[in-house]
Amino acid sequence: MEVILLEKIQNLGQLGDIVQVKDGYARNFLIPAGKAQRATKANKAVFEERRKELEVQAEQILQDAQSKAQSMDGLVLKVSEQASVEGRLFGSVTNHDIASLLKSEGHDIQKSLIQLPHGPIKQIGEHPVTIYLHPDVSVEIKVSVNSD
Repeated sequence: MEVILLEKIQNLGQLGDIVQVKDGYARNFLIPAGKAQRATKANKAVFEERRKELEVQAEQILQDAQSKAQSMDGLVLKVSEQASVEGRLFGSVTNHDIASLLKSEGHDIQKSLIQLPHGPIKQIGEHPVTIYLHPDVSVEIKVSVNSD
């Protein structure tokens, strides 16, 4: 299915690009999330009328993401969990836990934006975590896990 992208999507295209995607991806994700619309003649005309407005909106979203990234740069979150003598946690620290820690620090970040490079954290120590605030903006923070 051909769709017009209403925002930049990583590994797919820029705002205004007409791309070919699988039908299910368009119907189940892109169109309901407001990230794209079908590339019909009428929709192309409507998009061209709204292009300037969408570009301004996209620029504002990018600036907001950059300011969030600056405020989070160098952030170290401290977590205390029960662990064995070898330093292995009895549970794990997931992106959900990190999102709630960030919220307590004053940063409202969705858990889907948090990328744990090796899955949930299961060891004591300092671990890098990447947060993708925008397709062009990411920030790396550290999560320091200590034992109780």
